[in-house]
Amino acid sequence: MNVCLFADQGLARYGFPEGHPFGIDRQDAFLREANEQDLLNKVQVKKGRGAQDAEIERFHQPGYVDLVRTAESKGLDYLDAGDTPVFPGVFEASAYVVGAALDGLDAVMNGECARSFQPIGGLHHAGRNHAAGFCVFNDLGVVIETLRQRYGVKRVAYIDIDVHFGDGVFYAFEEDPDLIIADIHQDPRTFYPGTGFAYETGKGDAVGTKLNIPLVYGSGDGEFRDVWPQVEHHLEKYAPEFFVFQCGADGLDGDPLAGLRYTHASHAYAAKRLLELAQDSAKGRLMAFGGGGYDRANLGKAWSAVLAEMLV
Repeated sequence: MNVCLFADQGLARYGFPEGHPFGIDRQDAFLREANEQDLLNKVQVKKGRGAQDAEIERFHQPGYVDLVRTAESKGLDYLDAGDTPVFPGVFEASAYVVGAALDGLDAVMNGECARSFQPIGGLHHAGRNHAAGFCVFNDLGVVIETLRQRYGVKRVAYIDIDVHFGDGVFYAFEEDPDLIIADIHQDPRTFYPGTGFAYETGKGDAVGTKLNIPLVYGSGDGEFRDVWPQVEHHLEKYAPEFFVFQCGADGLDGDPLAGLRYTHASHAYAAKRLLELAQDSAKGRLMAFGGGGYDRANLGKAWSAVLAEMLV
């Protein structure tokens, strides 16, 4: 079995209470759909673990890690301005997402599996010193830093098709010429987080290594396929050694928090094409992360479409 899938009750704990769109039922919604498609028998289903502070601090500042650890005891209601509530066990659940991502990375790098899928992960809004947009710890950022610090992998591709711009990853690496970013998202002029414009291409030595493709409200599979060749051309220029794919499902038609109209076919197409690119320059090494998605049927179909392509 060449795909490791990380899913367990520890990962399901990452979610917010009282009707919050990022609830604790999202993992189960995906697993039900994946099971109906007979995908779970074709992967290694693995459990996560809690990451250590030193691992989280490869990306996050120690003071912020301590803030999350003490948020409950301090009686904080939110970790940000109102999107990311403090919930019972917030530190442990958030650290568990990071630990699962690091175990997925280890599994890929040591050859246990060719690629991994982390459905509860891809928390791309958290910055080095703050939470944002339902994201406490940025597991993607930790994986990218770990690739450099532990494995010596220098040039990494980060591809994000979540309906929201992956600002937490982008700005943390905006001046890094070796993080190659391609991000397709809904037009930020009237949409969270209000950044991710096409003119944002990196700074300093990194100018040109970042590609942002905003899509207007109502765009669907056709518009996605029309812009996709830009992504491939951008990635091919740099021959990345490792691929990190954030495949948020909130761009599908009917998501309550967004206004794009993809079907799961866009996710299947992106996964298929990225896997082919990864074979060319990265020895096939790719990690996929679930990211957003707030219509449960949609996320089940989109993530299952990605997982099915990963099994080919």
